[in-house]
Amino acid sequence: MTAPDALAALHARCLDTPRPWTAAEFAGFLADPTCFLLGDATGFLLGRAVAGEAELLTLAVAPEARRRGIARALVATFLAEAAARGAETAFLEVAADNAPAEALYRAAGFAQAGRRRGYYARPPQPPLDALVMARPLR
Repeated sequence: MTAPDALAALHARCLDTPRPWTAAEFAGFLADPTCFLLGDATGFLLGRAVAGEAELLTLAVAPEARRRGIARALVATFLAEAAARGAETAFLEVAADNAPAEALYRAAGFAQAGRRRGYYARPPQPPLDALVMARPLR
């Protein structure tokens, strides 16, 4: 699955915080040579590797396909691909209230490196913090 419309549709089914990305936003990332897409119609991960650092930009797994190890496999593949592209450290942001995602990332070796207060806007609710997580790749 590489069509921006399909990526945006699955993203919308999976996320509300942060807000789902549009097809145009996905098209922009896919046109960037530093970005890479992993996965299929049940789940995908979009990453970026540049200047020795990798960022897990977003991860989405269809609700009906969860709890099957898809996200864990995507994160493992992301780490391998990022290292192959020369990254020495991987970073990500996760909503502070997303305990399942935080547990997934911790199991993959990520640790909290910071906190961005009020990072995710959620009108009419108050903004939500983002946890910044990192892990070495080498």
